Amino acid sequence: MSMLQDLTQDPAVGEMLSEEKTLSVMDLIFSGGTGSIVIIAILFILLFVALYIYFERIFAIKAASKIDKDFMNQIRDHITNGKLDAAKLLCAQTDSPVARLTEKGVSRIGKPLDDINTAIENAGTLEVYKLERNVSVLATVAGAAPMIGFLGTVIGMILAFHEMATSGGQAEMGSLASGIYTAMTTTVAGLIVGIIAYIGYNHLVNRTDKVVHKMEANAVEFLDLLNEPL
Repeated sequence: MSMLQDLTQDPAVGEMLSEEKTLSVMDLIFSGGTGSIVIIAILFILLFVALYIYFERIFAIKAASKIDKDFMNQIRDHITNGKLDAAKLLCAQTDSPVARLTEKGVSRIGKPLDDINTAIENAGTLEVYKLERNVSVLATVAGAAPMIGFLGTVIGMILAFHEMATSGGQAEMGSLASGIYTAMTTTVAGLIVGIIAYIGYNHLVNRTDKVVHKMEANAVEFLDLLNEPL
């Protein structure tokens, strides 16, 4: 008993035991065979694409949501005083969807109100399309990544059972368990990528909806302005 305790307390033996029990992420990836490596590589590419689209869109939406609180008041003053050119210039100098919608409406002043409303709606549709550009890719990644991960697991299971079949039932359980355990890493990786993409997609949709609501509110305010008696 004392000899066993001495062995376990030996630093060299302890280090050997630690190395045997420790399995790094890289070991899991590269010990899964070519199929596992290819699938993990695809998932990493999807993760990069998802993160790139998320941060690119979040900065674009953040920029689109910024607008001077006095913008509509200045537009109101210009239109009330008949300074349509000044109103158009202010819209042109303000880089935001709200300003572009307002500019479209100002340029139609003098025409029937229905024509102005239609022009603003068409411009709004284009602005929403710009805000939602590539966001659908995140939804695709959120759905495809877990399925790709499951595909890797199924391939790993097939290979494990193929090894069992070709060995006449004499395959070592350790090698089978190792293969299956490694194959499961593709499922974990796929779920991680899918969860990140899904959260990013929903966050972008929420932020886009807020900008769209702001656009609608300003469009209604502009149309109400045109209905006010001069």
